[in-house]
Amino acid sequence: MSIRAATVDDLSRIVEIYNESIPERQATADTMPIKVEDRIAWFKAHNAKRPLWVIEVNNYVAGWLSLHDFYGRPAYKNTVEISIYISKAYRGQGLAQRLLQHCIDHSVGLGITTILAFVFAHNIASLELFKKFDFVQWGYLPKIAELDQQQKDLVILGYQLEF
Repeated sequence: MSIRAATVDDLSRIVEIYNESIPERQATADTMPIKVEDRIAWFKAHNAKRPLWVIEVNNYVAGWLSLHDFYGRPAYKNTVEISIYISKAYRGQGLAQRLLQHCIDHSVGLGITTILAFVFAHNIASLELFKKFDFVQWGYLPKIAELDQQQKDLVILGYQLEF
């Protein structure tokens, strides 16, 4: 098992993993599969300060984690939003925990002071993952998303890095 920076060659697998999550209605507000072409600009927006990491099992991409700017204003330059996706076939093996620990371990070096996670309130597995790493609930947005004609709540979790 290894974690490395994603390359453009990983993009189709990253999109495939993301698309696996859409029908589950747990981890994304997208309701229809996306195409690789839809994610090219997103992929290119990642860099040394806003990385996109993949986790490999036996040299096969099993999941990914991305950091991206929060809100796009200069005052938030040290704050990021995190996304983690693990392929169905590899869930329950601790890969998300490894990615999240990797992220936390490297964030200070990236100039990050705050990590935000936006998680549906019904996504218990993700809420438990972040809470295991001392993320704290900073906000709750009731009935903000509609998935399959049902209103869903969003939890905002935050983590402050210590320098």
